[in-house]
Amino acid sequence: MPEKPEVLTVVKNLRTILLGKKITECNVYWDNIIASPTTNEFKEKIINQKINDIKTRGKFIVMTLDDYSLLIHLRMEGKFMFRKKGEPLGKHEHVEFILDDDTSFRFHDTRKFGKMHLIEIDKTYITKPLSELGLEYDDKFLTKEYLYEKINKKRLPIKTVLLDQSIITGIGNIYDDEILFMSSINPSRKACDISLEECQNIIDNCRTVLEKAIKLGGTTIKSFTSSEGVHGLFQNELLVHGKAGELCPKCKNTILKTKIGGRGTHFCEICQK
Repeated sequence: MPEKPEVLTVVKNLRTILLGKKITECNVYWDNIIASPTTNEFKEKIINQKINDIKTRGKFIVMTLDDYSLLIHLRMEGKFMFRKKGEPLGKHEHVEFILDDDTSFRFHDTRKFGKMHLIEIDKTYITKPLSELGLEYDDKFLTKEYLYEKINKKRLPIKTVLLDQSIITGIGNIYDDEILFMSSINPSRKACDISLEECQNIIDNCRTVLEKAIKLGGTTIKSFTSSEGVHGLFQNELLVHGKAGELCPKCKNTILKTKIGGRGTHFCEICQK
């Protein structure tokens, strides 16, 4: 699933193509992609809306239109395609926006897990889903005290808790593994056992990992690409994620893989006691 660095890479590319363009037509070929409002309302309201800005909030893409915000969550494999108006539709292209330059801007999603919300612009951040999100990794209010307060009563594994988007938003499975490895914290430890000092380590390493991943365009794993022809390079920098059976870069012990909360988890049992 695309995480914060990948979503930022998507947005960077979309901004170069979409800013200032007007949506003149909208076709929805798989209704479940539209989370709110109804599909018919979505198609009606988005017509003649200009794309004025594109940002992120957590893993959401936030397109600021004239009167609404279009929120897009890529989920597992969502990505975008650009075609000429009238070109045949691809098998997994489920939502199509026709722009005023006759570009066909399409949402491609093999698994059909992606979601779109169209929300009145003044309610963007005070209604679900964005109102439920926690702090961004670079928020000045993300302090060790904030994190400790959020997790010190949770008996779930710290691996699972860091995936909770209501605490720190934008972290997914890949970067979770990397952050905990760099923090020398075993992913199965209960969150309530994490000290205040360790909370600071988690925050510091969260920023280090995500900033480097952002600089490198995110991580390309399996079928994810940010848009056509755009691939991240951070997979070349991964220390433990996807490295089961290889040697730990710190102690040269074998990296292990287990499941925590149903998520594949990579760690070193020596460095992460």
